[in-house]
Amino acid sequence: MQTLTKLGYNIAGPVLALIISFAIGGIFIAIIGKDPLAVYSQFFSDTLGNAYGIGQVLFKATPLIFTGLASAICFRAGLFNIGAEGQLIIGAFCIAFVGNVFGILPAIFLLPLCILAGFIGGACWGIIPGLLKATFGAHEVINTIMMNFIAAALVNYFVSNVFFVPATVHTPDIVPAAHLSRLDFFFESFHGAPVNLSLFIAIGAALLLHVYLWKTSLGYELRATGLNLNAARYAGIHVERHMIGTLTLGGGLAGLAGMNFVMGYKHYFELGFSEGAGFIGIAVALLARNNPIGIVLTSIFFGILQYGSLTINTIVPKELANILQAIVILCIIVLSKVIDRHMVRLQKQSVAAEVHA
Repeated sequence: MQTLTKLGYNIAGPVLALIISFAIGGIFIAIIGKDPLAVYSQFFSDTLGNAYGIGQVLFKATPLIFTGLASAICFRAGLFNIGAEGQLIIGAFCIAFVGNVFGILPAIFLLPLCILAGFIGGACWGIIPGLLKATFGAHEVINTIMMNFIAAALVNYFVSNVFFVPATVHTPDIVPAAHLSRLDFFFESFHGAPVNLSLFIAIGAALLLHVYLWKTSLGYELRATGLNLNAARYAGIHVERHMIGTLTLGGGLAGLAGMNFVMGYKHYFELGFSEGAGFIGIAVALLARNNPIGIVLTSIFFGILQYGSLTINTIVPKELANILQAIVILCIIVLSKVIDRHMVRLQKQSVAAEVHA
């Protein structure tokens, strides 16, 4: 019964936050002289009212699943990975490089090699702050933020001076054998939408991470480390190993986000393609309360906001979506605290009732 009550509160919290957020957004819309009902009607009809809109939403959501997972696994270990943006950039560039340089390989080898390159690229960028944290105690927030700047500058140099197409800000195209098929190849109704097979890889990653966190001993140790570092160390858990491994795995997951753009959409790496997906992934993880399955759903929600803002930008400023995202996060933070306190109070009442019985 207690489990069902907690589940009900966990579902009710985000739903209530969304209702409050859209209500406040409606006030902003009314202030600028527009009809909130008309704006929201177009917003939802263009995003969820047809297959093309749904395809665009899923395309926007795909990289957020990866970066949300990258943030969530670190949060579970008591770490703050603010470097998913840099890890994503490095991973995407590695995918573009391998997909072009090793183009002679057949698809059966090149596709997994490109995916592996994205993971390894992001993982290598994540292991550095992990080693600094475990070895010297250097705070991962500072390190991962700085690594973002280094990644952006490094890739900018290579795309502008070494591995590039003249008069552009992107790399040469990857070969067709490295392409991930769009869903409109299988479903005609998605015609024109850029959503591709990387979506299913992202969902698979979420399922695997759920199993890892909740069904394996390593996942248990990771969560124990995040809950109480000193207690975990006293219990014999090698917390430094989990620091390094978690930031490495988080970096690899963020690096995989590059598949969506490089392998499934444009087929090259382009400067600025990520549109802040690494940072939005932090909000996605927080909204889902670091639940891998919940991250898939919250990523779709943020995908709706991102694409929806484009469908109504002729009526209201597209910055409205940013306002809604911020309000949602604030509401979730407040409601989560309220729910947690209420659950603690219920648990105390339940214990007291058992004692008196």
